[in-house]
Amino acid sequence: MAAMKKKSKHGKWWKALLGVIVVLGLWGGFVGWYKFFREEPQPPFESEAKRFMYGSLGAENDRGLPYWIWLVLPRMFPEYLPGPGGYKSLGMVWEPGEELPAGFSKKTIGFPRVANNCAACHTASVRTAENAPTQFYPAGPAHTSNVQAYFRFLFATAHDPRFNADDIMREISLVYRLPWFDRQLYRYIIIPFTKKALLKQEKQFAWMNRPGIPDWGVGRDDPMNLTKYFMTELPYDNSTGNADFPSVWNLQARAGQSMNWDGATPAARSVIIDSALGLGARPGEPFLQRMKELEAWLSTLAPPAYPYPVNKQLAATGKHFYAQYCAECHEPGQARAGKVIAIEEIGTDRERLDTWTQAGADAANAKVKSMGIDRIPMVKTNGYVGEPLDGLWLRAPYLHNGSVPNLHDLLESPAKRTKIFYRGYDVYDPKNVGFITQGESAQREGWRFDTAVRGNGNQGHLYGTDLSAFKKAALLEYLKTL
Repeated sequence: MAAMKKKSKHGKWWKALLGVIVVLGLWGGFVGWYKFFREEPQPPFESEAKRFMYGSLGAENDRGLPYWIWLVLPRMFPEYLPGPGGYKSLGMVWEPGEELPAGFSKKTIGFPRVANNCAACHTASVRTAENAPTQFYPAGPAHTSNVQAYFRFLFATAHDPRFNADDIMREISLVYRLPWFDRQLYRYIIIPFTKKALLKQEKQFAWMNRPGIPDWGVGRDDPMNLTKYFMTELPYDNSTGNADFPSVWNLQARAGQSMNWDGATPAARSVIIDSALGLGARPGEPFLQRMKELEAWLSTLAPPAYPYPVNKQLAATGKHFYAQYCAECHEPGQARAGKVIAIEEIGTDRERLDTWTQAGADAANAKVKSMGIDRIPMVKTNGYVGEPLDGLWLRAPYLHNGSVPNLHDLLESPAKRTKIFYRGYDVYDPKNVGFITQGESAQREGWRFDTAVRGNGNQGHLYGTDLSAFKKAALLEYLKTL
């Protein structure tokens, strides 16, 4: 009898212990989920424009940086930035009063994380004069942003011995007092894992540091190599395809037309999907719904109007020359508008064209399909697209590689076009229709562009270059109105 009572007590003790273990396991699982995986929606945005600039695409989970680490890195490692000013030294478009630059989203997935969205490459900024306030235009080309320098900055910090828990926690404590438990998570898990993730990502970007390959510079990236090496993991080749960030407003004008500079993607939705996937967005129904919303908003977003006075009489004359020399390739509905024009005819630098291959298209299509996404497939072409010229005044510098600083130069023969200039300075030049690219301020704030560098050629596109001075002036005046 005593033995049975002892056994009963022993069994109750084990049941109690098991219950405690289960409770602790459930509590631990909940804490793990809450601190690392719970997803909180972003607060509502005041407009679709703000959502475009700061809204999440769903990249925070796989590519997001812990917010507090991201915040203190510029102060800890200023030597790895192009100059003073923290992240702003990278030319990022930063609206007054905003917590983050345009193109950066902040979202809590367990803890606050920062990731990129489309606006990092597609938000334009401009000043009408040196002392004028900056105007911001979502969906315009981010002509001041040095995306490659941002990546290199992050990778350099991860190699620095100061990227450790003690130093980073000390810096965070100067701006924010993390709760005790969060401090332990940052010290023992989040900071070490962030360092490891950055070093891993650096290997994925090793292709951009190949010997002899030129830097992207401001307002540009190497878009098709990004697809080849980052999305599809094709073997490296010797190609370089640096290209300007395009405007993405008024997509309805491009309906049914080829997209990307070389027409590699035949539909706007496909470009939006591939770009978001490249940023680390996770496929799924919410993702596809966001892609539909983005396309719908961008389709009807009007380009900004030219902010200076226009000589209406001269522009009316120039409209006739536009119809005669430009409309066939650039006016929606005309014969060659939105279609690929063979490189042999257009004659511009072909490095960007040759970067993309049929193997790249096949691999990208297979990769996206494996994610369960159905989109119009990418192709290989033999030229560049005649794009609509809406908002042309804000799309400087010109040609696919940004090798011509302004519209005045574009109407000159290649021999007369500027060979070296500084791009990334945001003060406008209404006389030549482009940004100021010469002088002390442009040199101080801009990035030196040399048309002799591989992929930077400013040759070709000879349309209108043989017009008289009067016809060029009239055409230039009309182009301001588009």
